[in-house]
Amino acid sequence: MRFSVTIPAYKSQFLREAIESVICQTFSDWELVIVDDCSPENLRSIAVPFLTDKRISYYHNQKNCGAVNVVDNWNICLSHCKGEYIINMGDDDRLLPCCLEEYDKLINKYPDLDVFHGRTEIIDDHGTLVTLQEPRPEWESAMSLVWNRWAFRNKQFIGDFCYRTEHLKASGGYHKLPLAWGADDISAARAAKVKGIANTASFVFQYRSNRHTITNSPAPKLSKLKIEATIAQYHWFTSFLDEMSREALSEEDAKYLKTIASPRNDFFRIALANDCTSYIAGIPSRLIWCYNQLREMQYPKSVFFKWFLKSIATIISK
Repeated sequence: MRFSVTIPAYKSQFLREAIESVICQTFSDWELVIVDDCSPENLRSIAVPFLTDKRISYYHNQKNCGAVNVVDNWNICLSHCKGEYIINMGDDDRLLPCCLEEYDKLINKYPDLDVFHGRTEIIDDHGTLVTLQEPRPEWESAMSLVWNRWAFRNKQFIGDFCYRTEHLKASGGYHKLPLAWGADDISAARAAKVKGIANTASFVFQYRSNRHTITNSPAPKLSKLKIEATIAQYHWFTSFLDEMSREALSEEDAKYLKTIASPRNDFFRIALANDCTSYIAGIPSRLIWCYNQLREMQYPKSVFFKWFLKSIATIISK
């Protein structure tokens, strides 16, 4: 079997659309693996009518992995897969009809690679197009991938990527971080480290952005977890770059490595700023926690002073 498409499912609202987007593929050699993460919603009733298609299977977790450990459900999905390649999509996302066909073309052209990327349309709750993911070169190294991610803040989502299943399993599955925050970045860089990544210019995936996503939640508890995950991601990539510096790099990759510190630091500082602001929320002790977490990243002290003033202003306004 060529492709496994997985849906780690919890929400029912758009699940039917997600399933139908797989069934409508122009390329027919696929399986769909749905894993219900012990949802309180009746996902089974949505899935059952589709199970007459022998390519579709449905599993139900006895215990909920939850949003914090959602990568665990990604890897449960992976454990059920039989396809050579795997795409992991959200229960509210959609594959465009050409998705698997375009990936098959790309794989045939670059058969030795372990990871591929498809261009994404970002849609809202109504399926209306909001924006487009930026174009990428047909082939790029892991250094190019992370440099462009940080320098231009390229958008990317777990459903953008197609992995060689065997490689992903041998690597321990999708890299786990709380809330899957940065798990897509690390999983892709790890898979591209040796051979690089191939990108199709065709739009193949639709990511649904809405106010209910973890990304858009300002809840202090989630903000703290995002901070912890972002710092863990920063440390992982610092080690990754140290390893790359000991490799025999191409001239182009050597240039990326030489100039990467500034975009890396800016990327992570910006990523942390909003979450720190949401987490502190006028509570000075949380400001101290943030300072202790971030000081090794050489975060400017002026930023902490601004957060302190915002905290005081929040307290006064209450």
